[in-house]
Amino acid sequence: MTAMVLKRMDRDLTVCKVRSVGDLDLSQGFYFIARTEEEISLVCETDRTPEVTDAREDGWKAFRIQGPLDFSLIGILSKISAILAENQIGIFAVSTYNTDYILVRKENFERAMAVLAENGYEIH
Repeated sequence: MTAMVLKRMDRDLTVCKVRSVGDLDLSQGFYFIARTEEEISLVCETDRTPEVTDAREDGWKAFRIQGPLDFSLIGILSKISAILAENQIGIFAVSTYNTDYILVRKENFERAMAVLAENGYEIH
């Protein structure tokens, strides 16, 4: 079986809670928006974070699982999260139609990449 490829993202990211996304310029940059009946969560590049947020967590880096991933694949995210959990590295994960993105605290990012490489993942 071919090693699963993880692609490092060279961006500082912020996870925040906002009241609206109406002022965002979605034509450029990285954004992940989730809306429920309770909140609107936003993951974005730190330098593109809205000025007004209800809550904000800076200091994240991310990698993505090279996709697109077939919906029939099982356990991809759970295997990665288990390896990182065993090494005391917390994650914040978001998924799109094509793939999964895993955010790790900036201070743990290089260690996360090393641990995953040691466990057979190809890092790009």
